Amino acid sequence: MISVKKFHYTTFSEELIQKVWDKAQKVENKDPRIYRLDNCGALIKREHYLKRGYALSMGWEIDHIKPKSKNGTDELSNLQVLQWENKKAKAELFPFWKCIVSGGEDGNYYLK
Repeated sequence: MISVKKFHYTTFSEELIQKVWDKAQKVENKDPRIYRLDNCGALIKREHYLKRGYALSMGWEIDHIKPKSKNGTDELSNLQVLQWENKKAKAELFPFWKCIVSGGEDGNYYLK
């Protein structure tokens, strides 16, 4: 039998999603309403929120900097954007995780 892992998503208001988006780093020469960089440098696209899509995509999720399982909160100061593969890596390896995807103007790439 194949085991399928279900992902739990916290439901955030559109207002809070936008506030977390606004905290992310702007990309030079790109519209900040559409593109940003996560804390690993991966390129993300606003309309791709919660889209896990394909490898190296611009899909992103809201991440708890200090996980809720470690008494983290839903306060804005504890939230950040992460490209979906970076968030998955963090969830699986916290606290001993590192970024696996970064990017630039031409798109995302895997870090070695």
